[in-house]
Amino acid sequence: MAQESSQAASRPRLHRVVVIVDENSNPFELGCATEVFGLRRPELGRELYDFALCSPEPRTLMRDGFFTLTGVAELAAADTADTLIVPNRPDTEVPRRPRVLDAVRRAHARGARLVGFCSGAFTLAEAGVLDGRRATAHWQWADSFRARFPAVRLEPDVLFVDDGDILTAAGSAAALDLGLHLVRRDHGVEAAVSVSRRLVFAAHRDGGQRQFVEHPLPSAAASADLSLGPLLAWARERLAAPLTVTALAAHAAVSPATLHRRFRAQLGTTPLAWLTAERVALACRLMERGDPAVESVARASGLGTAANLRAQLRRRTGLTPSAYRERFAPGA
Repeated sequence: MAQESSQAASRPRLHRVVVIVDENSNPFELGCATEVFGLRRPELGRELYDFALCSPEPRTLMRDGFFTLTGVAELAAADTADTLIVPNRPDTEVPRRPRVLDAVRRAHARGARLVGFCSGAFTLAEAGVLDGRRATAHWQWADSFRARFPAVRLEPDVLFVDDGDILTAAGSAAALDLGLHLVRRDHGVEAAVSVSRRLVFAAHRDGGQRQFVEHPLPSAAASADLSLGPLLAWARERLAAPLTVTALAAHAAVSPATLHRRFRAQLGTTPLAWLTAERVALACRLMERGDPAVESVARASGLGTAANLRAQLRRRTGLTPSAYRERFAPGA
């Protein structure tokens, strides 16, 4: 028994993620948080997070009365969170409960990370923690958000905003994008890829991509020709090669301008931005596997030079290659 207690004491404490569920909360974003942060990860051989739901009431009626949530922790659990995910609701004009706003303020004051999915940005703004900060929210609420919270630097045309200790997502599927971004930030690219594979969801969509993606609706006969899927798979196998946008367009048998339009329409980004993001993700995986030299990682990932690798990695993760290795490489 003493040996078991010693082993338990030696284990690192898991990062604790707590979700506040309030009256009329959206079930979808709650499900996203549970899927990303709450499930066990036997495929990784370790757990990533300690996860809990809490509510200010013993019974919480979810959005439009779809169902009633019971059996979750009391609101006091929010005071134990390392990351606190705040309520998001469709009734954005209805004030949040003072008890919930106080819990958000306490979490912020003690340095916890705050996350708002979709209309959760309204909760954060109402608590007063977003003044002077960058944030996003669903595009349909951009005007009303600006009118109510002019001190917040709203970025309405992106998937999510990472402003350090406060992160916001535009809504719905963007909650998964932000969740996977947090897994990458906390545990590295390999862990995020594993979680996304289990979700059967894209491993990485950059937060700067547009919310509103114009998906073309081609005829069934033309859909195979217009899909970017085969081109993306082909490019991922050749990231170390000197691929350019012109080379991508040539392989797809279209002009660079047409390829650019298709990337914008289907992915909400540009071919060059997509290619760079894929190369940075590959560089991260190589460093996580223990590749020792920055120069070899830069070449193998297609980023070319150590200087470019350092610049791109810092831009996307805020870390230098050495700091990234210290955090995510084997034995870190």
